Amino acid sequence: MNIIPEIQAMNEDLTSLRRWFHAHPELGFEEFQTSDRIAAELESYGIDVYRGLGKTGVVGILQGNKGNRAIGLRADMDALPMHELNMFAHRSEHSGKMHACGHDGHIVMLLGAARFLSTNNNFKGTVVFIFSPAEENGSGAKVMVDDGIFERFPVDAVFGLHNWPGIESNTFGVRSGAILAGSAEFDIRIIGMGAHAAMPHNGRDPILTGAHIVTALQGIITRNKNPLETAVLTIARFHSGEARNVIPDEAVLTGTVRALTEETLDLIAARIQAVADNVAAAHECKVEFNVRRCPATINSSDEARFAASVMREIVGDNAVDDNIEPSMGTEDFSYMLRARPGALAFLGAGDGSHREIGHGSGPCLLHNNSYDFNDAILPVGSTYWVELARTWLSIPA
Repeated sequence: MNIIPEIQAMNEDLTSLRRWFHAHPELGFEEFQTSDRIAAELESYGIDVYRGLGKTGVVGILQGNKGNRAIGLRADMDALPMHELNMFAHRSEHSGKMHACGHDGHIVMLLGAARFLSTNNNFKGTVVFIFSPAEENGSGAKVMVDDGIFERFPVDAVFGLHNWPGIESNTFGVRSGAILAGSAEFDIRIIGMGAHAAMPHNGRDPILTGAHIVTALQGIITRNKNPLETAVLTIARFHSGEARNVIPDEAVLTGTVRALTEETLDLIAARIQAVADNVAAAHECKVEFNVRRCPATINSSDEARFAASVMREIVGDNAVDDNIEPSMGTEDFSYMLRARPGALAFLGAGDGSHREIGHGSGPCLLHNNSYDFNDAILPVGSTYWVELARTWLSIPA
């Protein structure tokens, strides 16, 4: 591997910094301590820092030599509302909050690149370091775009990087087109009429209605969607009632849809509402339907190919999959890719064998209570950011 020696020499510092972020997780739009630490690190490197975009977002600007090209490098920084099962020294100090998706590592890989480039700024143009909040609720990047990040700090392209457990560590994956699915998160509130459990004919049962809706919704995937289009629909929560002898007034179903095209996502979301309305009507109940969407993450072809070429220079041909299978996970980086060309890539994080004594009993998978970022890949990620930026900026406009 061609890891930049100065970055490899930083690995102890990067590891310590990553573990600090892991121990101090904050949820979306609450990343106050996180953004303060990021800003302080960037300022210590002599990088200009701007705050307030996307509420808690941080932007660092580094000017190289004369040049009119600019590149955006983005890391997400929020944690998840999860209880950590790991018991090692850098476990979460905030109960019910956990970096279970590796955003702590994403932050530090980008900070490592910023630190190196600040003292090796023999490149042309401008590097825009973007630390984006609230990725987990699918809106932080959108808010930054809506706040005018690319009007205030124009870039020719923007790139993202996500660690990926289950792929061999220090390998990369990227593809042109959709690499992550779009999502529609929905809530179905079923409004019935409460009654005594022994006298159900006096009420309108929202639980029975909800059970029929849950079953009927899967027919959308098997009968309404084109079978050649990939999509998944999940009901993840069904909440209703408090007592065993009372038919409640209402029930709430919560779930998500994932699809790789906007057309399929639109179709399924519309059918969910229609099915819920009509099944509820058949049971003499009513429905309130709410949906929140995040588009698919679609890499532009030129930028995906360019990213793959940089990866190969670092880890070699055999460690780069430039047509990796897309995931049905969702990333709000999609909003940035709607605004500018670019590419999101995966960096393999291994099988979890890197975890220290005291880790939880679960697997080292994203969004698992026993997850921990693989610190050994930090230098590879930082090197990728550096070489991506230097090579991109060297191309004539």
